[in-house]
Amino acid sequence: MKKFQVVGIGNAMVDVLAHAEDAFLDANGIGKGIMQLIDMDRAVALYDRIGPAREISGGSAANTIAGVAALGGRTAYVGKVKDDQLGRIFAHDLRAQGAVYETAFAPKDSAQETGRCIVLVTPDGERSMNTYLGWSEFLSPADIDDSQMADTDWIYLEGYRFDGPESHAAFAKAIDACKSAGGRASVTLSDPFCVERHRDAFRRMIREDLDLLFANRAELISMYQTADLDGALKAAVADVGIVVCTEGDRGAHVLAEGQHWQVPAVPTKIIDATGAGDLFAGAFLWGLTNGYGYERAARMGNLAASEVISHIGARPEADLRALFRAQGLI
Repeated sequence: MKKFQVVGIGNAMVDVLAHAEDAFLDANGIGKGIMQLIDMDRAVALYDRIGPAREISGGSAANTIAGVAALGGRTAYVGKVKDDQLGRIFAHDLRAQGAVYETAFAPKDSAQETGRCIVLVTPDGERSMNTYLGWSEFLSPADIDDSQMADTDWIYLEGYRFDGPESHAAFAKAIDACKSAGGRASVTLSDPFCVERHRDAFRRMIREDLDLLFANRAELISMYQTADLDGALKAAVADVGIVVCTEGDRGAHVLAEGQHWQVPAVPTKIIDATGAGDLFAGAFLWGLTNGYGYERAARMGNLAASEVISHIGARPEADLRALFRAQGLI
């Protein structure tokens, strides 16, 4: 048995969550429902304009790993933060959840800071993300521990992390170390605009190196440039063995081993959609690594996603295992 079930690699971020009206988004040039990269000056300016905010450790893959840890999974995370207040908060919160986090802090005197994502939640529950990558952008192959990657069943790569000078090389190193030791590799596409920036590199990695692709409807259609989801699903499963695509309130699709499951969503009042896909992936991977099969793992994913969208913040507040037991999933 390997030490870890899942090791995630991504942008180590702290989320700054605030409510906003659509008019505020328009007035400040913020695209609704998407992630936009911003610099430190823009991050400071937006923070000064928003209303009351709540700071919560985040980062897409880190949220996924927090979900695996919350379920009792053996898990670890790799992502760069600075030795500053937000960086120490990030490290503490992830370790307190039960995940291993050993990535070296960037120096205190460095010009960049720990990354943060200003998440503006509109009354319909949609989230618009303004991301200052900070030190997370500078993840390099030196941050990848070959022995850790070799000692996990799965690695989970965050598509957002493709925005960085050495990220592709870091991912390649992690994939090689993991798969050479019999592990498997997965990626989440993260955002349609991320796909637009890196489509060729994503496609090559998916086809040549990966075992599982996570995406939502918009991301998958953008990836394969098809007219509809069915076409994108067919194209994806020709590239990779397992395809998992979420579709909001229409649930999730899983294609694997010649089968296609469409698993219904769990009806939930949306308070904050942040982290829905992250927690879906965490629960899905936990279910898969514990031998529950594709369809049941997707049901776990939908239930975990429903929990996280029922409150502010992208990490679970309820006992996910208790929720799974109540639904007869474990």
